[in-house]
Amino acid sequence: MAYYLAIDIGASSGRHILGSLEDGKLKLQEIYRFDNGFKTENGSLVWDLKSLFYEVRAGIKKCKEMGKIPDTVAIDTWGVDYVLLDKERKEILPSFCYRDNRTESVVPMLEEKIALKDLYFKTGIQKQNFNTVYQLYADKLSEKLDNAEYFLMMPEYLSFKLTGVIKNEYTNATTGALVNAKTLDWDNDVISALEIPEKIFGTLNMPATKIGAFTDEIKNYVGFDSTVIFAPSHDTASAVAACPMGENDLYISSGTWSLIGTESKTAIINDNAFKANFTNEGGIEHRFRFLKNYMGMWLLQNIRKNLNKSLTYDEMMHKAEACNKYDYLDVNDQSFVAPENMIEAVKNYFGKPDMTIDEVLASVYHSLARSYKNATEEIEKVMGRTVNAIHIVGGGCQDVYLNRLTAQYTGKTVTAGPVEATAVGNLISQLIYSKACADLQDARELIKKSFEIKEVIR
Repeated sequence: MAYYLAIDIGASSGRHILGSLEDGKLKLQEIYRFDNGFKTENGSLVWDLKSLFYEVRAGIKKCKEMGKIPDTVAIDTWGVDYVLLDKERKEILPSFCYRDNRTESVVPMLEEKIALKDLYFKTGIQKQNFNTVYQLYADKLSEKLDNAEYFLMMPEYLSFKLTGVIKNEYTNATTGALVNAKTLDWDNDVISALEIPEKIFGTLNMPATKIGAFTDEIKNYVGFDSTVIFAPSHDTASAVAACPMGENDLYISSGTWSLIGTESKTAIINDNAFKANFTNEGGIEHRFRFLKNYMGMWLLQNIRKNLNKSLTYDEMMHKAEACNKYDYLDVNDQSFVAPENMIEAVKNYFGKPDMTIDEVLASVYHSLARSYKNATEEIEKVMGRTVNAIHIVGGGCQDVYLNRLTAQYTGKTVTAGPVEATAVGNLISQLIYSKACADLQDARELIKKSFEIKEVIR
């Protein structure tokens, strides 16, 4: 039996999931899980690359212990963050986390070089202070780029560590406002205007492209060889690839971030999209993910952490559901990006220090659902057509109360599943590479047969 290994890494955790085809269905087996997260170093929020790669290797080694050797391996992670290498292919540290505040002062400086609207009409990417373009400009100003020879986004870096091969991938590159939405390649006008060295950017490769085999060091460590390929290496691109939606449907990729949008064969770049701050991120088969980003489970993850994990997610959900007292907050407010205490951040946002935890949770739930409603209406306005249904995929689709609120607020048909959408999207790119699936349409039919997708009752 052929096996395929998806390494799916989010900002808070990572999983190794083996996929195989059995009786015409895609079967999943989680074989390894680990915690991920940024750390504070010299006052900055940075990634622990050594620990991250240790976990990647350890999970691959688990395959050997189980006697299930994958033909291919692919990695997806969050977007915008990257690692710079010098001419010796050594890391130029630190590797900053997108939640670090170092770009706040850089944003207006960059926009003196390139007007925000011009940047949007070139790249189609919504303004977010952590976009790669702002981070790289911060590196330019701090002289961190002076010795840089290679630019690798996080999945590319981890793949390089497995193979010794340096390659860039399209979907994750698009998240940072550096890729031209028409040429589908690096926008050298933007790069040149910011005096970022063009040499650090390599050819953009599409999902289902081969990177290389394991290095001898990795083969000796894990006990076997395999071929590393590109999945849609931005986790949302993988999740959307696995979303079984029709032409006039929306998706919500629900995880640490909630990403709500639709799929389009061309970028949707106009004044309405710009004003509404929608983004056009790249997807599999050069499909665009026209979407909006909202902080999602990040809010609830941090609230639970602040409660010392004394409540399960289900218990938090039931508290929110039972509480009929709530206020609406802007889930993307800067105060929620990386607060020391999320519960206090919510209370401070409202200026209500006496809010109960039930009221805090209810406010978060209703605010998330309202943000989905607003985004749905904006998409209908920009695209000039009515949305038929919303498909919630990813780990957050297990939250039955938020699903129900989403159906109530939007008034749309809502479905939930597959839960492991990101890993599934990663795996189908491997199936396409191996010729087990002909193309994305074929793979989506496989997904419909393989996983339970439930309609949400309002």
